[in-house]
Amino acid sequence: MAASDIENMPKSYSLNMFKDFVPMCVFSESNQGRVASEGKVEHKFDMKPHHKNLDDYGKLCRERTNKSMIKNRQIQVIGNERGVLMRPMPGLIGFGASSSKDKKKAAPVKGPEVKRTRRDRGELEDIMFKLFERQPNWTLKQLVQETDQPAQFLKEILNELCMYNKRGTNQGTYELKPEYKKSVEDTTGAE
Repeated sequence: MAASDIENMPKSYSLNMFKDFVPMCVFSESNQGRVASEGKVEHKFDMKPHHKNLDDYGKLCRERTNKSMIKNRQIQVIGNERGVLMRPMPGLIGFGASSSKDKKKAAPVKGPEVKRTRRDRGELEDIMFKLFERQPNWTLKQLVQETDQPAQFLKEILNELCMYNKRGTNQGTYELKPEYKKSVEDTTGAE
């Protein structure tokens, strides 16, 4: 704890014991990953600062809460083919230093999302038809990369122009609806 926290920390407490507590077990994990049972918790104790220290303790709790709400993040610039991406770097967790348990429970960091701007709907439909001339089946991820469009906007257009394959060899891909396939074949055959 910081030196200022120790000054405001109450020195005397009253303990309240509860017996109507659901027993729990205490486990430990070694460096090799082995889990061992260390004991059983059968009683619950609540610590409450004595009345003379209650105001200082309340102030300490408020300061901790305010510190935990401040997000300390740094931005790291990474070069990219399409431009520059900025990725937030994790800052302090809560109001104290993070322990090894916090690091294990932390969610995996997902790659940064790039903001994409929508094209004109007609222009995007033309691009989609050209892509489906190149290959008959596309995954959403491939189409997002090829068109550089937002996935949600792309899904709206795909729902109008394509069928989603839920089964079979092309599972998880989109293909043009039959009425659009014929028009594409007619236009390519006429050239």
